Amino acid sequence: MTIQRVDITTMATLGWADLAVTLPRAVRLQRLVSQLKAQFACHAVALLQEEGERLRPVAVDGLTRDAMGRAFVIAQHPRLSAILLGRGVVHFEHASTLPDPYDGLVDAMAGEPLPVHDCMGASVMIDGHRWGVLTLDALRPGTFNDSAREALLQCLPWVAAAVRMSQLEQEVQALRQARVAEPEQTGRIPIGGARLGLIGHSPALQQVLHEVDVVAQSDLPVLLMGETGVGKDLFASRVHEHSPRAGKPMVHVNCAALPESLAESELFGHVRGAFSGATTDRAGRFEAARGGTVFLDEVGELPLTIQAKLLRTLQNGEVQRLGADKPVKVDVRIVAATNRALRDAVADGTFRADLYHRLSVYPVHVPPLRDRGDDILLLAGHFLEVNRARLGLRSLRLDAAAEAALLAYPWPGNVRELEHVIGRAALKLLTRGVSRSDIATLTVDLLDLSFDTLVGASSDEPAMRCPADDHEKPQPVTLHEQVDQLQRQAIRQALRHTDGNWAMAARQLGLDASNLHKLAKRLGLK
Repeated sequence: MTIQRVDITTMATLGWADLAVTLPRAVRLQRLVSQLKAQFACHAVALLQEEGERLRPVAVDGLTRDAMGRAFVIAQHPRLSAILLGRGVVHFEHASTLPDPYDGLVDAMAGEPLPVHDCMGASVMIDGHRWGVLTLDALRPGTFNDSAREALLQCLPWVAAAVRMSQLEQEVQALRQARVAEPEQTGRIPIGGARLGLIGHSPALQQVLHEVDVVAQSDLPVLLMGETGVGKDLFASRVHEHSPRAGKPMVHVNCAALPESLAESELFGHVRGAFSGATTDRAGRFEAARGGTVFLDEVGELPLTIQAKLLRTLQNGEVQRLGADKPVKVDVRIVAATNRALRDAVADGTFRADLYHRLSVYPVHVPPLRDRGDDILLLAGHFLEVNRARLGLRSLRLDAAAEAALLAYPWPGNVRELEHVIGRAALKLLTRGVSRSDIATLTVDLLDLSFDTLVGASSDEPAMRCPADDHEKPQPVTLHEQVDQLQRQAIRQALRHTDGNWAMAARQLGLDASNLHKLAKRLGLK
């Protein structure tokens, strides 16, 4: 196969007219890699952005779904390092012995080591600075000949233009959101995707990120509400980082870990002699955060006596050290978080109503993981890569049944539980004797998930029956078939509740509509 020299006409056929159209960043860059994959007749294309010591995929075509959640440590991947440091197009001969970062992740060879294949890539430069890399993989040796490499070289300016266009669109959007901020603060708004740790593209997550970024520019107290393990601390950090206080300290306080006898001293400080053992004056957390942000995690666990003193700080902007005669003025912004229903706590007298109203000036509901659809697989990809590096494995991936199980599971422990499930499964795999030089694959039995409950069951119907209780068909033999059966039952039940409306059923199940259609086709329901 010979790839023709890329000229202006070819560029037009590739769809570079997208540059003249306003598109969401994810859509623009996804179209870009898909067009390149088609033009070069290869099996996988990935566009990765440099983030410190890592390369994070921003658009891929031909790799497994969890690949978008992975962050590749540059020092651990010699091919990516060579591409990043090289000039022009870097080509790896099919006989190259350098390990490939996509072993086990190419769709056409999912779970299998990449055979003899062609690989090439190049750095993407924006305004004279290195932004990231573009990689192409083909399973047929000889695909990337001299003309193909020359064609990629000619495409690089167009790739850079598409990336820069997406950056400019985000800058414009960020500036619109920051209209109320001081001009010198707008530069602190990061350009690109969510910060490391806030991984995902689901509408539920994007809506919350938009809310957080807007309210961050004000000085209002923010109350983050959500189940345990959803990552409320990461959203609190985002509020601080996107605020005019970003250059000042952010002080974290775990209210649940503060003993009542020490809570006042920890929060507000003390003077020498205030109590036995107070040999010097000591500033509290509020004074330490002057000009910045105090994050009160699990604020619902504060004792009532401390709640009264916290209310005074919110009302008057001052604290009084334990044992001191005079209060001290402090200028801080409060971000609080809780997994409790504070309205109920107010009703039963365990939380002050006046403090609740002060803290909840702007409440933000952080969505549970089960409402975030395919974000589950992106987060799983992130944890897979972390554990691959930590355990020294060549590659770590999920098989198809494990992916389906992760999507079907209700995740009562949310992101924290997912992290522990992946880490535990990787260790179990090692105890079974898997070689670190092989492509390690996590199966359903290693995940150790309990399907006692399933997202989508409504309160007016009994819990979903296990396949063993289903008389419509014989009991499945494998765990994979059991997971499929649970998914079929959940989809049928959701469709019954929504009178056959697929979009409403998708929302009820916590899935994107397109993913529900794909899942239904795979399960034979469409």
